[in-house]
Amino acid sequence: MKRKIIPYDPKLKELARQLRNNSTRSEIRLWQFLKGKQMMGYDFHRQKPLLHYIADFYCYELGLVIELDGYTHQFEETDQKDRVKQRELEAIGLTVLRFDDLEVMQDINNVLRSLENYILEYQEKHTPNPSQEGN
Repeated sequence: MKRKIIPYDPKLKELARQLRNNSTRSEIRLWQFLKGKQMMGYDFHRQKPLLHYIADFYCYELGLVIELDGYTHQFEETDQKDRVKQRELEAIGLTVLRFDDLEVMQDINNVLRSLENYILEYQEKHTPNPSQEGN
């Protein structure tokens, strides 16, 4: 499935670079399992500008955004912004998976299992069925 390039606000490039250089502990931990195509051969990027947002992690081939929610995401204002961001990203055909920082730090295996399950389901949906000709 050919995916279109997602526009972004060029002003976010420098902020994304700063965020990559000042990652949270949970982002660093998850990145250890995503970088270098370690997650089932898929290429993930950190702090990727998309539209007028910066996604924590993004995989172009899967159309997948991974967001890690820390303690500030418990506040109503931040939660509201998260919901708007997720709606807008989903409206352009992306899938957003959210994980709590604590989950990444204390139960990384469950997070990785969730990602693997998502990828397997994605592959199943997007792999063309062989021709049934002759049956």
